[in-house]
Amino acid sequence: MASKYQVICMGNAIVDIIARVEDTFLEKHERIKGSMMLVDAETSARIYDDMPPAVERSGGSAGNTAAGIASFGASAAYVGKVHDDQLGTVFAHDIKAIGVDFATKPATEGAPTATSMILVSPDAQRTMSTYLGACTQLTPEDVVEEDVASSDVIYVEGYLWDTPSMKASVLKGYEYASKHGTEISLSLSDSFCVDRFRSEFVELVENKVDILFANEAEIMSLYEVDNFDEAVAKVRPHVKVAALTRGALGSVVVTPDEIIEVPAEPTTVEDTTGAGDLYASGFLHGYTSGKTLTESARLGGLAAAEVISHLGARPEVELKKLAQEKLGL
Repeated sequence: MASKYQVICMGNAIVDIIARVEDTFLEKHERIKGSMMLVDAETSARIYDDMPPAVERSGGSAGNTAAGIASFGASAAYVGKVHDDQLGTVFAHDIKAIGVDFATKPATEGAPTATSMILVSPDAQRTMSTYLGACTQLTPEDVVEEDVASSDVIYVEGYLWDTPSMKASVLKGYEYASKHGTEISLSLSDSFCVDRFRSEFVELVENKVDILFANEAEIMSLYEVDNFDEAVAKVRPHVKVAALTRGALGSVVVTPDEIIEVPAEPTTVEDTTGAGDLYASGFLHGYTSGKTLTESARLGGLAAAEVISHLGARPEVELKKLAQEKLGL
């Protein structure tokens, strides 16, 4: 029987508030360039009040990945918690409008829908200050066994380790996946996230994960090494596939049997927000559609190139059409 979904994605459901700033703005607010830092409501409000004119876009790492998969014409579902408020309504509308199934019930009490203040500096680096809000109310009961069972892959963002309830929800999803033969995928999300949960991530990679996504800094942080090749050697025996991105150098796909280097797709960099998320969408679309690992990596690179060419972390053109025009895939 054909799967209902090629990928079911789990993550923090966040509305991004994006503005271009100078480096002095980051210094003033004590932000570490290129990082994702969790903040409380007060800090979030203080940064927002001081930001120049901004745009609001639905985001969240795994939400962006789900949106990318749908843009390729593939079937995707999303699990993430919003509040029953205006931003929650916006998030739900946006992800459903692009073709993703999103049935997680919104919270009716507690914190509002999550926001991320994304500061884009002149070098196109994005620095995120994230208030998790309603995301922290995600529970294992929000994970539907039937949906995980009827998916080819479950894809999870590492950011979900930041609270016990969110982490328990992921582990429930992984439990269902193991029970029903759904492949397990994890994105390491951020090198600072890896620093917080290194031992747990290493254990997951060694014992549960089939498909690992990470950028160069994240995979080196995971194994506490200063050399990318050394990190590749360490991860290689443990996963079925590791898809590792290297910015302008493209990506490297690692299996126990081979190492495949794929160059980056040419593009103009405006905002790096969502690059890894969209790479994962293209790769997973290719992988679950029976494409080769090289073709899957090229689809990932194409999606990443599209999203970094403009502000915002979701595609502005139909990726299915772009893949046919640019790659013939």
